[in-house]
Amino acid sequence: MIRAQWKTLLMAAAACVGTAFSIRAQAHDEPWKIQAVVLTTYENGADTGDKAGELQPWVEHEHLTEKLPFPLGVHNIYTDRGHHLLVVMTGMTTGPAAASVMALGLDPRFDLSKAYWLIDGCAGFDPTVAPEGSAAWITHVVGSVMKELDLREMPKDWPYGKFLTGANAPDRPVPAGPVTPGEPTLLFTLNPSLVAWAYSMTDKLPLVDPPELAHERQIWRDIPAATRKPVVLKGDELASDVFWHGRMPTQFARNWVKLVTHGEGQFTASEMEDSGMMESLMRLGHAGRIDDTRVLILRTASNYTQQPQGMTAEQSINGHMPAEAPAMENGYRVGARIIHEIMNHWPKYSVQTP
Repeated sequence: MIRAQWKTLLMAAAACVGTAFSIRAQAHDEPWKIQAVVLTTYENGADTGDKAGELQPWVEHEHLTEKLPFPLGVHNIYTDRGHHLLVVMTGMTTGPAAASVMALGLDPRFDLSKAYWLIDGCAGFDPTVAPEGSAAWITHVVGSVMKELDLREMPKDWPYGKFLTGANAPDRPVPAGPVTPGEPTLLFTLNPSLVAWAYSMTDKLPLVDPPELAHERQIWRDIPAATRKPVVLKGDELASDVFWHGRMPTQFARNWVKLVTHGEGQFTASEMEDSGMMESLMRLGHAGRIDDTRVLILRTASNYTQQPQGMTAEQSINGHMPAEAPAMENGYRVGARIIHEIMNHWPKYSVQTP
């Protein structure tokens, strides 16, 4: 038994050493000139053939079979035959996602200086904005760094206990003043021209709309936007490590996005990674490793951020998610339209951002 365990450990160590040598060997070759990077955050099980997460539609539909070791990430990287496309799973929540993107951006195997980046992931949507299964091109990513008082200890006239660092009460802007070095970035604004272009290329695409979504829409008859078929739209998002849910936090999210964007943004989606990934991409852009004006975020509605009439928030957050599968498929369908356009016309888009 002991001899067998030692054999297993030695084989594992050899595999790690082999991986390290293979990465160093490739790094000494000419770096691959990457045209597009697709960032997903999780997978439900195997990469193919079972219930799909965000990664699986890209692997299956793009017929990707070549995998690269990614020791600083959470999963092997998939690439196409020409080695111009990378499909990456970053891990969920802000920290793991940010670390994976930074590791990828510094990987010597890849020349990412002209690459376009697509974050494709599911999210909770505000039902007053768009129905489940919809796909939103994101313009503003709003972070969730804030001060907070417990509801039981906050002043009685406050609507909630969350407020901006630097303010002294909810829904109040921070007084103008110098930026403190090291202060976290609360707002990331993507290239509006690129976002508008991506939307114009995809707003008429037919989306997956299975019978279970049609049935789900009947539950939301009191909210007109939630009774429509899935659509492609533009919107803004709140990024938080907390998987929050309910009517009251949804109203907070609407107010928070308005406040942080100075009235420009409309809360559309809630997710758990994009502020971290954008922080890494911004820093990589400052270092000249990437072009951070070539970043797109596509979030699809796998669920809503609040409960329907006749259901408690607790029942809703612990209920089933019938839109998860169509959201994954629609994320690929919309995102692939842009990735294929860029890669099929690379001589054009390599020198000129849409």
